[in-house]
Amino acid sequence: MNAAAKPLFQPFELGPLSLPTRVVMAPMTRSFSPGGVPNEAVIEYYRRRAASGVGLIVTEGTTVGHPAANGYPNVPHFYGDEALAGWKRVVEAVHAAGGKIAPQLWHVGNVRRLGTEPDPAVPGFGPMEKVKDGNVVVHGMTRQDIQDVIAAFAQAARDAKAIGMDGVEIHGAHGYLIDQFFWEGSNQRTDEYGGSLANRSRFAIELVRAVRDAVGPDYPIIFRFSQWKQQDYSARLVQTPEELGAFLEPLSAAGVDIFHCSTRRFWIPEFEGSDLNLAGWTRKLTGKPTITVGSVGLDGSEFTQFFGKTDEVAQPASLDSLIERMNRQEFDLVAVGRALLVDPDWAQKVRDGREQDILPFSREALKTLV
Repeated sequence: MNAAAKPLFQPFELGPLSLPTRVVMAPMTRSFSPGGVPNEAVIEYYRRRAASGVGLIVTEGTTVGHPAANGYPNVPHFYGDEALAGWKRVVEAVHAAGGKIAPQLWHVGNVRRLGTEPDPAVPGFGPMEKVKDGNVVVHGMTRQDIQDVIAAFAQAARDAKAIGMDGVEIHGAHGYLIDQFFWEGSNQRTDEYGGSLANRSRFAIELVRAVRDAVGPDYPIIFRFSQWKQQDYSARLVQTPEELGAFLEPLSAAGVDIFHCSTRRFWIPEFEGSDLNLAGWTRKLTGKPTITVGSVGLDGSEFTQFFGKTDEVAQPASLDSLIERMNRQEFDLVAVGRALLVDPDWAQKVRDGREQDILPFSREALKTLV
């Protein structure tokens, strides 16, 4: 083993969750599941990453069983007999390769547009109603709608446990539904789900509690959150460590076991006066394990272009600063996104000290499942 990379390849244990390495595959939407059902190509895509030494795979976003959950074509469902049978085969393949796996449970909220599958007549759902040219393009959620979505997440978590998934991740980041409730720009409700950040967090807290009730006390729940949004890369939900602690504590108490702290570049300090990134601060404030993420293994110049149209290539980059932070116990696990998307053997190459063989990332990689 490459001695410098050794911290990445130590086991991690939390209750019943036992990971062979601390490398996590970050969730990345791939849209290769026609009809919402993961097929043989999807099974092999995840199996290869587990076989190369990824300890925990967090799947691409999977939509829960709510009519407005989906926002994109060919995104896998996490409901219905056929989709769940497909995911069970993914689980079996990943386990056979020595890895662990958790689905990312997702509702896109007001990102959804009319015309989107599975029912094109269903508009987006969000904290606030939006009407355009006399048509409701975003349905402002009622209290009953909120309870329906919470029930859909709870059922998806229950199903994940039943088919052998090793945990679940709740997608509360990047301007999708749960995050839309957090974010003052998209949540100006006047009821108990709007107003202060504590009130805007109520939906997420109730959802986490329902998931915890559905899966029992020991089943791992990961919660992904972010400051930045797809709509605004400079957005900041909280401005200080004190505000971050006040935001996270109720989620932690509701049942979150691991926080997945989404940042664009893992090496950027979250607050002035400290080198800690978002995962470092989250671990310090909650005492819970954290996952760091953000351009791991790649140069940081290409992140925003990844979401637009570009021919630019992101080259492999040194892991030295990441390993230094791990040695300081700033965070527990490391999620790798684009580097693993393009190179299924990334973890094995790092472990063997073959960084020169790691493939660079470009948008061409998005066109196929490798």
